[in-house]
Amino acid sequence: MRYKTVLSYNGSGFFGWQNQPDAISVQETLEKALSTLLKRKVTVTGAGRTDTSVNAIGYTAHFDAPETIDAAVLCYKLNAILPRSITIHSLEPASDDFHSRFDATGREYTYFLHRRKDPFVENYSYFCGYPLSFEDMNTAASLLLGTRDFSCFEKTGGGNRTSVCTIKRAEWVEYTPSIHEICGPGTFNGEYWYFKVEADRFLRNMVRAIVGTLLEVGRGRRSVESIPELLKSGDRCDAGESVPGYALFLSRVDYPSSGK
Repeated sequence: MRYKTVLSYNGSGFFGWQNQPDAISVQETLEKALSTLLKRKVTVTGAGRTDTSVNAIGYTAHFDAPETIDAAVLCYKLNAILPRSITIHSLEPASDDFHSRFDATGREYTYFLHRRKDPFVENYSYFCGYPLSFEDMNTAASLLLGTRDFSCFEKTGGGNRTSVCTIKRAEWVEYTPSIHEICGPGTFNGEYWYFKVEADRFLRNMVRAIVGTLLEVGRGRRSVESIPELLKSGDRCDAGESVPGYALFLSRVDYPSSGK
């Protein structure tokens, strides 16, 4: 019988979601825990890969197991033996043809950035102290919308059959971290941003390369008008450097039943 699980993980101690030959992954950690509890080898399939140090909230995965298991009890036991960096939100039976990766209709990533030194967001947000144009970065981001070839943002050797994706949303948003809202010395307008991007699919390293490119626009090192030419070139060397993975979150995965 097939089971669907929704989980979140802090990616800082993992080399991504997908199993690696000589490095610990989220997939391997979850498979080992399930295999221990079910006393049989269990293979887990996730909604997609995430890079080293990248985090995920509400990540969906599935696996097959005997019909006799109590899903609620298994969920409780999994949380008891998994490291604190992984939490299982739910575990329930799914249809036999459910597939966490191929049934997904869309994904959303969020990248956090702060512009003032702040020890309370340092582990999950990228510090960029350079002067940045919020307006130019959002104008450049709007040029990414639509269906097009995004190979200029794809890591070499990604292995995708196609580099065509449809981006539905791409924008920078100002926010105040919750810790400052609750107990901080006031708000800091314009010093905390996040980049939200939604698409039907993403290429390997795509979001981090997009953010790096938009930061070049914000710093005035690349013009807004250069974005269409960059997309047309399809050359990864023409885009900006990838930003670090620790500030990136896979923040949503959509399925037909979700109504999104």
